[in-house]
Amino acid sequence: MRMNPLIQFMKQVQGKINSSVYASLQGQSSPQHVAFLRQLEKELKVEESLVVPLKELNVVVFDLETTGFFPEQGDEILSIGAVKVRGGVVQQEETFYSLARCNRELTPEIKVLTGIEECDVETAPELSKVLVDFYDFVKGAVLVAHHASHEKKFLQHYNWKLFRSQFKHRIVDTSFLLRIAEPNVSLVRLEDCCDHCGIPVVDRHHALGDAKMTAELWSMYVERIQALGMKNLRDVYEKLSR
Repeated sequence: MRMNPLIQFMKQVQGKINSSVYASLQGQSSPQHVAFLRQLEKELKVEESLVVPLKELNVVVFDLETTGFFPEQGDEILSIGAVKVRGGVVQQEETFYSLARCNRELTPEIKVLTGIEECDVETAPELSKVLVDFYDFVKGAVLVAHHASHEKKFLQHYNWKLFRSQFKHRIVDTSFLLRIAEPNVSLVRLEDCCDHCGIPVVDRHHALGDAKMTAELWSMYVERIQALGMKNLRDVYEKLSR
C-alpha cells in the first residue's frame, strides 16, 4: 500500500539527531562541534514548523554546487550558499557562502558551469567545518531548496560520512508551492521559473546567487498559496497528498 505523502513527510521530519553520533564525534571532531550538535538537537525538538503560520515562518533557502550528481560515487560539494527569509521577506544581508576543499580535478564542464577552478577549492575549508558553520547559520530554521532532492542527497551522504549522523533537518521544495499555485504550469529549471515570475536571473550556478533567486521564488509563491487559503506547511502537505 502506498503511504500517504503527508504521513511519510511527518515521519521524515519527526526525527532527532541520534545521540550515538556524539560518541563517534568525540574521536574525530572538536568539543565545540559536539556542543553545537547538542544545542541543535534541542532546537530541532522545540520547533513545530508544520503548524507555524507561513507569514511567520523562518526559513533558510540554500543551494549546493557539486562536482556531479552522485555523492555515493565520489562526487563532492564545492560550495554552499544560503539566505534567510523571515515571514516571506528575503533578508538580503543575512547570507552564508563558503567554498569547500576539494582535491580532485574538476571537469571542464563543471568549471565552465560554476566558474570554480581547482585553485579556488584546494585551499578552501574542509567540508566538515563548512557544514558545521552552515548548520550554525541555519540553526532550527526550515531549509528550502529548488528541486531539493539533489541537495538532500548530498547532505545525507556527507552527514553520515563525516559525522556518522543522519540528516534530520526539514527541507521544503519550492516546486511543491509552484505545483499548488500553478498546477497547469510545468517548469523545472530555476532560470525558467525565475523568467516566468519576472525575477532577474543573476549569478546562475553560483551557490549564493541560486539561493537568492530561489528565495525570491519562495517569497512570491508563499504569498500566492496563502491567498489560496493555506496557512502553514501542514496545509501545503495536505493539499499535495490529495
